[in-house]
Amino acid sequence: MNVFDIIGPVMIGPSSSHTAGAVRLGRVANKVLNQEAPRDIVVELSGSFATTYKGHGTDKALLAGIMGYHSYSEEIRDIFKIADKQGITYRFVPTQIPNTHPNTARIHVTGVNGTPVVVQGASIGGGNIRVDSINGMAVDFNGEHNTILVPHYDRPGCIAEVTNIMWQKYKEVNIGNFKLSRPVKGGVAMMTIEIDGMPPEGMIEDIRTVKNVLNVFLIRAI
Repeated sequence: MNVFDIIGPVMIGPSSSHTAGAVRLGRVANKVLNQEAPRDIVVELSGSFATTYKGHGTDKALLAGIMGYHSYSEEIRDIFKIADKQGITYRFVPTQIPNTHPNTARIHVTGVNGTPVVVQGASIGGGNIRVDSINGMAVDFNGEHNTILVPHYDRPGCIAEVTNIMWQKYKEVNIGNFKLSRPVKGGVAMMTIEIDGMPPEGMIEDIRTVKNVLNVFLIRAI
């Protein structure tokens, strides 16, 4: 536990769960867009998010995060005007997503180049988050560490080749956590690799060259 778990994060807004955590969830979607600006945004809000999002500024916080702002950014107060000026469309839809944390959001974003992104996660208190799925693939990370997401075809040797590249060429990289999501044997799977520090130059590109790897996303610590 660190001091921010006790006193909460530096932020604009009344609630660490409904504001700071919401910004961080939005920033995950921003990272998955991989520097592509958002164009169209629809956010499904579940549980207490659905009933209190206007009063607590959760809508502003999520939108600001998707646009790349931080929990302490002054722009959060005027984010609707900023988004309107940039031609970004946005909509917030109260709903109920079964079997989820009370502060859950499912974020649908289309980038200016047409890239679709769907991120589902929860604000679990004190500005902390848990990301549950990305583009329909189950994941489980909190954004506190640099996280590498590797969607790939579930084929023998793919995981070994990715981790061997990291071990043979980038020995200074320490893997803090590794998880695999595989909804269907032989289908598309997702590696979630949390590492200490930033990945060395060239590592992400090298992982992309592995056979059966579809893409690589780096979610920098948020």
